[in-house]
Amino acid sequence: MTTLASPPRVTGVAASLGRRPWGLYTAIAFGVLLAVAAIAPQVLTVHAPTDLDYGSALQGPSLAHWFGTDESGRDLYTRVVFGARESLLIGLGAAGVGVGAALVLGSLAALAVKPAAVVVDRFVEVMFAFPALLLALLLIAIAGPSATTEIFAVGLGTAPGYARMVRGQILSAKNSGYVEAATALGHSRWRIVRAHILPNALRPLVAVFALSIGQSIVWASSLSFLGLGVAPPSSEWGALLDAGRAYITQAWWLVVIPGLVIVAVALATTIGRHLQTRLEKGERS
Repeated sequence: MTTLASPPRVTGVAASLGRRPWGLYTAIAFGVLLAVAAIAPQVLTVHAPTDLDYGSALQGPSLAHWFGTDESGRDLYTRVVFGARESLLIGLGAAGVGVGAALVLGSLAALAVKPAAVVVDRFVEVMFAFPALLLALLLIAIAGPSATTEIFAVGLGTAPGYARMVRGQILSAKNSGYVEAATALGHSRWRIVRAHILPNALRPLVAVFALSIGQSIVWASSLSFLGLGVAPPSSEWGALLDAGRAYITQAWWLVVIPGLVIVAVALATTIGRHLQTRLEKGERS
């Protein structure tokens, strides 16, 4: 009687390579590069984002200009590097506004007395049904286009979805066994909320905040591309898209390269998914 041979086991270096999360390492390396660009852009480029060279206008990517040049001969790579600070600040600010508003609304909806919780619940549902882009356009129409308006427009547009998640997490924690045990031991309501419900319910927000940064940058860049955010000659990535769309048939790199950078930042938020997985493992252990 013949038996099928078992497949050879992968050992040594090959097995080690297979186990390593190379996508995570790449995301971390890209995040470090973005941090350097935001804090000290001069480390990554010797040019200034406002240096004009009309003789080099609309040149394609080359060794002299890695990302090409714009209509004024400015080096696009330098403008992308210097635009990292403003783009990341907008993303961080919008993520902070969105997650902060979600914390308040979600906590009130789950922990407040029933009449107040019902009111907050209905308010969150109305906000969730309201298109985020329409809300952003309304805020920009009232306050005018600027980086601050972008932060609040994007942040408030994303808050309802996070608020529903916070509410669900808190309600789940309220019905858990450890909360029932603390109640049976006679702990006060405030102590139970502070020591048991909030730490366990809000743990996933660490990952959500990381993920929302990339989402906020995409939304803010979309508004800038529509001419409703930071205006040129700013080096903010959405403003670069807005400035380059007039030359899309002559100089594709003015739109494609900043767009790819925005996509790369959004993909780099896989760090947040890794954090979420680690936190969930810690919660189960």
